[in-house]
Amino acid sequence: MFKPTAVVTGGAGFLGSHLCDRLLAEGFKVICVDNLITGNINNIAHLTGNENFSFVKHDITNYIFLPGRIDYILHFASPASPIDYLKLPIQTLKVGSLGTHKVLGLAKEKKARMLLASTSEVYGDPVVHPQTEDYWGNVNPIGPRGVYDEAKRFAEAMTMAYHRYHGVETRIVRIFNTYGPRMRLDDGRALPEFVGQALRGEDLTVFGDGSQTRSFCYVSDLVDGIFKLLMSNETNPVNIGNPAEITIKQFAEEIINLTGTKSKIAYKELPVDDPKVRQPDITKAKKILGWEPKVDRFEGLKITLEYFKKMI
Repeated sequence: MFKPTAVVTGGAGFLGSHLCDRLLAEGFKVICVDNLITGNINNIAHLTGNENFSFVKHDITNYIFLPGRIDYILHFASPASPIDYLKLPIQTLKVGSLGTHKVLGLAKEKKARMLLASTSEVYGDPVVHPQTEDYWGNVNPIGPRGVYDEAKRFAEAMTMAYHRYHGVETRIVRIFNTYGPRMRLDDGRALPEFVGQALRGEDLTVFGDGSQTRSFCYVSDLVDGIFKLLMSNETNPVNIGNPAEITIKQFAEEIINLTGTKSKIAYKELPVDDPKVRQPDITKAKKILGWEPKVDRFEGLKITLEYFKKMI
C-alpha cells in the first residue's frame, strides 16, 4: 500500500515530535530532520525501530539532500521560546531566512506541499484584539524579540513568494501559545517556568503586574489543526490556538492551586516589547478546516503536570 512521505524539520522538538507521531498514525512515512540545537533526541526515542520513521541530523540552513520521493514538508525548525531565541539570535534569524529558503527549494525540487510553522509573534504587541489573520501586526524590528518575530515574518513572505512565483504548494499556520508533554522546564515560557518553580517550591515569577494575557492550547488540539490545514486547500495564513484568554497572574494562581505548592508570586520588570495581549480569532479555522480546540485547560494542565513531575 502506498504511504506518502513527510519531512518534519525540527522534528525532535516539542511540537515537531508530536507531529511525527500524528503523521505516523495517519499512515505516513516520516523523515525527521533536526540539528538538536534546541530539539531533544529523547522526544523521538520511542520511534526507534519504527520502519516508517527515520532521523537525519542536519542543519537546514545548509543545503538539504534527501533522496527519493517526498510528498509533504512541515517546516518546524526554529528556536521558539524566548530563552532560546534571545540566546541564539543569529541562528534564529538564519533558520527563518536561509533555512526556509532551503526547505522551499526542496519542496520545489520534489514537487512537495510545504507547511510553514509561523507564530502569533508576527502580530507583535498587537493593537487589534483578538488577532485576525488580516492584521499586519505591531512589531519592533530592532528590539530583542525582533530576531524571532522578523524571522517568522520573513519566512511567511518567502513562502508566499515561492507559492506565487514558482507555484509551490504552501500552507502557513500561525501558532499561538501551546503546552503539553515534551516541553522543556527551562524554556522561558510561562507554563513550564511556573510549573517548574511550583514543583521546586520556589516563588512563581510574574513579569509586570501580570495583567498581560495569553491563550493556551493543548498540544493534541494544535497538532489536529495543523494536520487539517496541511490536508486543506488554504494557502493563506490560518490561526491555530485556543481563544480561552487568561491573565498571566490568574494563570500563575491556577498553577499554584493545581500543584498545591506554598509558593507565592514574585513580580519582576516586564521584558522589552512583551505583548500585552494575545488571543487568536479562530473564525477562519472553524469555517475552512472545521477545527476548534477540544481539550479544556484544566484537563490539559493535569496531563502536563504529571509529565513535569516525572521529569523533576
